[in-house]
Amino acid sequence: MLEELISSLPEGVVTVNPDQMEAYRRDRANDPNAGMPLAVVRARSAEHVQTAVRWAAKHDVPVIPRGAGSGLSGGSTAQDGAIVISLDKMRDITIDVATRTAVVQPGAYNGEVNAAAQAEGLWYPPDPASREFCSIGGNISTNAGGLCCVKYGVTTDYVLGLKVVLADGKLITLGGPRVKDVAGFSLTKLFIGSEGALGIVVEITLRLVPQQRTPSTLVAIFPSLECSSKAVLDITRSMQPSMLEFMDNPTINAVEDDLRMGLDRTAAAMLIIQSDEPAEFAASEMQRMEDICNAAGATECLSTTDPDEGEQFAFARRHAIPAIEKTGSILLEDVGVPIPKLGDLVVGIAEIAERNGVRIPVMAHAGDGNTHPLVVFDPTVEGEEERANKAYGEVMSLAINLGGTITGEHGVGKLKQPWLKDYLGEDVYELNERIKKALDPQGILNPGTMVVVGPHAKPSA
Repeated sequence: MLEELISSLPEGVVTVNPDQMEAYRRDRANDPNAGMPLAVVRARSAEHVQTAVRWAAKHDVPVIPRGAGSGLSGGSTAQDGAIVISLDKMRDITIDVATRTAVVQPGAYNGEVNAAAQAEGLWYPPDPASREFCSIGGNISTNAGGLCCVKYGVTTDYVLGLKVVLADGKLITLGGPRVKDVAGFSLTKLFIGSEGALGIVVEITLRLVPQQRTPSTLVAIFPSLECSSKAVLDITRSMQPSMLEFMDNPTINAVEDDLRMGLDRTAAAMLIIQSDEPAEFAASEMQRMEDICNAAGATECLSTTDPDEGEQFAFARRHAIPAIEKTGSILLEDVGVPIPKLGDLVVGIAEIAERNGVRIPVMAHAGDGNTHPLVVFDPTVEGEEERANKAYGEVMSLAINLGGTITGEHGVGKLKQPWLKDYLGEDVYELNERIKKALDPQGILNPGTMVVVGPHAKPSA
């Protein structure tokens, strides 16, 4: 059976070598339940993807689509008996200045797309903290956001068109380089954030915008989580910063341990705020935001117009997850709440950490209420992993009870799937199942991700 797949694709595209396939079993979620695939297909074209999917459909073999493997929810976790279709070799980028668009293959890194756009005086705003090593295909898969999304929006706001390989191997084209298009149902939006469970994206048309102005930066230090949350609410109530990021004390200390950049280890919380308004407005906006922080109880505020200094603080925030990963095994959350509930969420997470005897550093895209709590544990300590899993579930439940979501931008994957029905409710979950069955009746595309449908899907533990 595998010989048929191998012979139908160019030499070197398919590997069945266990040593080579090991790197394709997991993403950054490092799911311990990851299986060993039958084969890995390192596709170099849409035609390669079609060939592999047609073979899989013919033989009823599950297909795990994979980008750069930077995902944090187990969305590309392999399973026994499946094939992995890796898109990391598909990295072409074409910029069209006239239409201000980029036509991009899914394996291209977010940072590569932005560099190509900037070379033409343009900009692609979605900027995940992992932008230097996450793929555009992965960004599409989870509808990724980033540090600038508080003002500029998330991935879906910049996708004009997609080419998608369906579960039967058919290639369809949705949208294109047009500013407006409401003909038919919004199928482009349906595939964004679908985590490869409805189809495999093989080409993306992205909207670009003029380059961002150099931002001014404000860093505010707070003595409590409540004070920092009040500042966030008061800023977002009347202003539009281009960045509004949060780090709590455990996060600050993890970053400081790794970077040694002089962050205040005693701070309960830190906000990193930027404004990219024109120079004549930026100074007054920054002063207003500093006044708001001081009124909320900030103990120190530092502002700068130096782009290098500003980038140092932005980098500290981007480096938070890698810094915390060095301190132990992690279960990473991506819960979000309405901004007025942000304080209740971060305080509640601290209480959950204390109650379960685990560390849960929290960082957040505070300006849109999307937090990233990381439950840190040592699997060699008896009972600690069990307490970590309990805390993880309690954070999920807390977010749902506060009117929030179980994932803002990292995706459901397999890690969060057990909580999806609680979040969506029975009727909406069933509608998701019906959509999955309509587009993937065999249930071969990324089974167990998003909804558990078909014989290949296995409920997460």
